[in-house]
Amino acid sequence: MLTDYLWAFLVGGGICAVGQLFIDYTKLTPARILVSYVVVGVILGGLGLYQPLLDFAGAGASIPLTGFGALLAKGVREAVAEQGLFGAFSGGLTASAAGIAMAIFAALVVALLAKSKDKS
Repeated sequence: MLTDYLWAFLVGGGICAVGQLFIDYTKLTPARILVSYVVVGVILGGLGLYQPLLDFAGAGASIPLTGFGALLAKGVREAVAEQGLFGAFSGGLTASAAGIAMAIFAALVVALLAKSKDKS
């Protein structure tokens, strides 16, 4: 449906716009903002508050780093339910393994196809 695309665009764009406002109007570095987004996603995902946003906005909520954080929390929660305490250490990585592997593969492809040059 067209409205699904609209909501994904608006929610994802809103999350990214907030990050841009932090970059423009605070002294926070982009790295700290990105880490904060992951931490907020973990907290909201751990509390079960991020899932309704994922259901509503789809990729608009799952693609930004808050979605990655929520995925980590969901993986840990499910692994702890299945494996006990050991799941707290392995669940997040297991849940996000496909995304991490794809990011590494895409970086490898770009590194092989692109020519690097000096900044000067």
